[in-house]
Amino acid sequence: MLVLVAPGQGAQTPGFLTPWLDLPGAAERIALWSDAIELDLAHYGTKADADEIRDTSVAQPLLVAAGLLSAAALDASPDVVAGHSVGEITAAAFAGVIGDEAALRLVRTRGLAMAEAAAVTETGMAALLGGDPDVSVAHLEKLGLTPANVNGAGQIVAAGTTAQIAALIEDMPEGVRRVVPLKVAGAFHTSHMAPAVDRLREAAAALEPADPAVTYISNADGKAVTTGDEVISRLVGQVANPVRWDLCMETFKELGVTALIEACPGGTLTGLAKRALPGVKTLALKTPDDLDAARALVSEHAGA
Repeated sequence: MLVLVAPGQGAQTPGFLTPWLDLPGAAERIALWSDAIELDLAHYGTKADADEIRDTSVAQPLLVAAGLLSAAALDASPDVVAGHSVGEITAAAFAGVIGDEAALRLVRTRGLAMAEAAAVTETGMAALLGGDPDVSVAHLEKLGLTPANVNGAGQIVAAGTTAQIAALIEDMPEGVRRVVPLKVAGAFHTSHMAPAVDRLREAAAALEPADPAVTYISNADGKAVTTGDEVISRLVGQVANPVRWDLCMETFKELGVTALIEACPGGTLTGLAKRALPGVKTLALKTPDDLDAARALVSEHAGA
């Protein structure tokens, strides 16, 4: 059983889209999407520096575009799909809930709305490495922080004001080895993002979603969602609510997933899976050079 997953914000690096644009039809597809959302995806994916692609309004559409482009090149039929944070929009397109252009239009609205919400207060996110999750969550709440991403494999991402993040670095939970600030521009998946929810709900109202064609796992609670309307409702709400990737991976176990492929820019979710899902084959799509190995994995594991 094969699961195809899509990463969230922070996975992008300068120039990561460059090799993908050499694939037949890829540059043309990116150009069409760029026109549709009035954002030069090719520029940001090939020439922009780290600060430019850290901008939430840029990073989110860029990640969804890259995920869709790499999945199209793979041309696989996964049994299960899921996405981390903004990757859920990519996963919704993987599942046929919305079309590619609709996904890009939705994520463009999401990125702009979240960037505006992030500008109200100086906020950020930081990953906690090591420690007991229950101890860490209690400590974060004491400092006024939100456990915005509970990623499994011992990793929790805290979110809050920059002052709260600084306090966390000085006062780490017992057992935590290190606190690593993330390259994101706000406290995503917290109450700081509440203003973005209404904007996204308005944009989502124009969609005509189909029911998922494959098993779609929501990162709100790790549950399978069977209707298109519910998928869209969860996409809207997750902007201001925590991501429970740990529960998604628990569901992968329960379903009997035997292989996991992470769409471009892959790496983060495969790293978590290697630690939390022993025995599951993993592969990250970083460049087109990874496609042959990914296709072999699809041939061996898809079609449960």
